[in-house]
Amino acid sequence: MTATPDVPTDSTQEIIVQADSLRELITKMFVSKGMFAAEAAIGASRLVEADLRGIHSHGSRMAVRYLEAMDLGSIDPRARVTTEIETPAMAVLDGGTGLGHVAATKAMQLAVKMARDVGTGTVAVKRSQHFGAASVYALMATDEQMIGYCTTSTGPATIAAYGSRQPGTANNAFAWGIPTRSGPAIVLDMACAKSSWGKIKSLSMYNQPVPEGWTLDENGQPTTDPSAAKIMLPASGARGYGLALVCSTLAGPLVGAKTPLHKKPNVEVAGSEHFFYAIDIARFGETSRFFDEIDATAADLRALTPSAGFDKVRLPGELEAERAEQFSRDGIPLHRDHVQQLSQLAESARVDVPW
Repeated sequence: MTATPDVPTDSTQEIIVQADSLRELITKMFVSKGMFAAEAAIGASRLVEADLRGIHSHGSRMAVRYLEAMDLGSIDPRARVTTEIETPAMAVLDGGTGLGHVAATKAMQLAVKMARDVGTGTVAVKRSQHFGAASVYALMATDEQMIGYCTTSTGPATIAAYGSRQPGTANNAFAWGIPTRSGPAIVLDMACAKSSWGKIKSLSMYNQPVPEGWTLDENGQPTTDPSAAKIMLPASGARGYGLALVCSTLAGPLVGAKTPLHKKPNVEVAGSEHFFYAIDIARFGETSRFFDEIDATAADLRALTPSAGFDKVRLPGELEAERAEQFSRDGIPLHRDHVQQLSQLAESARVDVPW
């Protein structure tokens, strides 16, 4: 497995935690803040799914931030997700400023149901909070043999507008998921900037520098110091900038919310909006023809000669699927500071630590 520069790892700094134990602990901590058990389990499951795919920046480490936001009143643990608008093919949900993973899960479930009924389903969510890793929602669609898409807008502008050293957009994440007949789903999960702020935090935890060309300091000067990074550059210049602007339109003004440039600096106070889309492949013709071509393309891509430094050619999301299989079997390697922080929070909430 070839390491990627934005996924730091060091076994000497990590502790292995079993997925079931991690899910149990987070669920109990959410319940201790007032969440209903079923919704706490939804949030915990989405976080652990991210950890299993190696996306620790958006996994259980984020639970610390969410728990603190519940204490401050920015996230409502008893929030109700309500439907504001609904037609056979689209809906707008109000997340009630609750944990974003709950509203996002319900939104993608509804999009899939609509797609099953009429071919496609589109669901937008307003007044929500950070929803974690985008790929876990795209995979909810692929699990139903559908194509899934989602995007989100969280917090204020922290990504430089193309041609400027000042922030103009947020680091909007989006994900596409495409099912296959055999092998893991094809999943494109990416932020619109060079990386994610969560991964910058990961580099800091592992005492690693930010790669050159990723971030700027508060004065707009290039920096490789994670603690000094305040502004991130868009991915591929104008392309990442444009993608971010489009994503923040679908998850924002479409449901009457602000773009990141006009949001408050506090991420939880600013809130989040989300957008979900599901496509039922069966409504577009014979599914066998679709899967025959997708699987043949996947096989031919994997058969290409790998470049120097790569062990093989993978499809988007395949590396994460390999990690999920390994971590489900052997346990999830989490940074020791992350594990210690979770344990301390659990003890303060009088929740037994299951490891």
